Formats: sequence, C-alpha cells, structure tokens
Amino acid sequence: MNSPNTLEELNKVLIECRLCPRLVKHRVRVSTNPPRRYAGQRYWSKPLPGFGDPNAEVLVVGLAPAAHGGNRTGRMFTGDGSANTLMRALYSAGLANHPYSVNIDDGLMLHNCYLTASVRCAPPGNKPTKNEFENCYQYLSEEFRLMKNVKVIVALGSIAFRTCIRLMKDYGYISGKTPLKFRHGSGYLFKRTGDLRIIHLLCSYHPSRQNTQTGRLTQSMINNIFKRAVKLCIRNQQ
Repeated sequence: MNSPNTLEELNKVLIECRLCPRLVKHRVRVSTNPPRRYAGQRYWSKPLPGFGDPNAEVLVVGLAPAAHGGNRTGRMFTGDGSANTLMRALYSAGLANHPYSVNIDDGLMLHNCYLTASVRCAPPGNKPTKNEFENCYQYLSEEFRLMKNVKVIVALGSIAFRTCIRLMKDYGYISGKTPLKFRHGSGYLFKRTGDLRIIHLLCSYHPSRQNTQTGRLTQSMINNIFKRAVKLCIRNQQ
C-alpha cells in the first residue's frame, strides 16, 4: 500500500481490502443470514474505517467489528451493547455529544477522540488469526502516522494492548517501565529519542457484554479510564 496523505485517502483503500478470504466470506455470510431482529436491514459488510475526530488527542483501539454491530451499521463501535457502554464512557469524559451509538444517522459526534481497531472485518467467533492481524496492522500503523496530535492511546482488551505495544515499538517509542503487562487501569508512558512528543498508553477491559454482564467491567470503571485520558491530554498541554 502506498502511503496515503490523509485519513480519507487511507479509508478509501481500506474499505476495498480483500486480503483475508476467511473474513470476506464471514462478513458476507452474516449479512445474508442475519438474526430475526435485523432481518431486512442492509449490512455494511466491508472492512470498517476508523471514526471520529481526525485531529484527536485520544486514540481508542479495539479488537474487531462485531458481526451485527459495526459490520451491520458501517461505523466503528455502533449498534451493539459494547458500543453503548463505550459511548457512555466517552460522553462522561466530554469526548462524545451523546451517550449512545445506534446507527450512522444517530447524530453521534466525537470530540478529540478517534475510534479504530486491530482488525477491520468481523471475524468468526470474534477470533482473528495471526495472518489476519498482520494484514490489518498496516491500516492502524498508517492511522497513527497520519494522526499527529495523539497523546493518549486507550487499548480495549489485552489483544489491542499487544497491538499498541507493537505500534509504539515500530515508531521508535520506548517505555521506561518493564515488563509491559495488560491490566485494567494500568498506564505506560512512551518516549522516543529526539522527540518531545509523549504517548500515554492506558489499559481497559473491553466493553463486551461478557465483561459488563459478569461485572468484570463496570460503567464507572471504564468511565474513569477516559476521564483519566482527558486529564493526561490537558497535562501534556501545560
């Protein structure tokens, strides 16, 4: 892929991607055989671009679109339980204009925040393969290159966390803390030689139904992560 000059150029390339035959087959299959509650709806059924403020200081990285969430609606973190848990958190921190994400016509706007994922197509069983991660990594890497204002990255889940660690390493950022382990609420600071830019990486459990319904992740827990992210952005401006 030639290096795009803007996120818009990147997204045009991304949505045409067919590098992963298994994911292409799956996203089409779920769109042609939807559950009854979504019968008759037209699915996006393509790779999902990032969504939000292109000048954002807060970058949120998830795992992959949900088969009947982002894969259906065509927008990152939209149309399922995970989306609404995340949006309530963003709203509580002043990063979203309302606390829900239902469809692309719901008027949602993000301020100083951009949503993306490690993998851009809905994977079977929500489990991408190693090759699928590799194929998709280029898109996240290009997003980060183009987003010059990012100060805080929030990794939703351990897989996204590992992807973000790789991203920092590939761009020459080093953390003074070792070892780097995923734990909800953990935070790591990254710097690189000869650059004044500082990147904070914050960890949160993924707002999946499994985590929220079991109480592993409460609304207040994820709210606090994003309030902390906003405070770190303000601190870096001083």
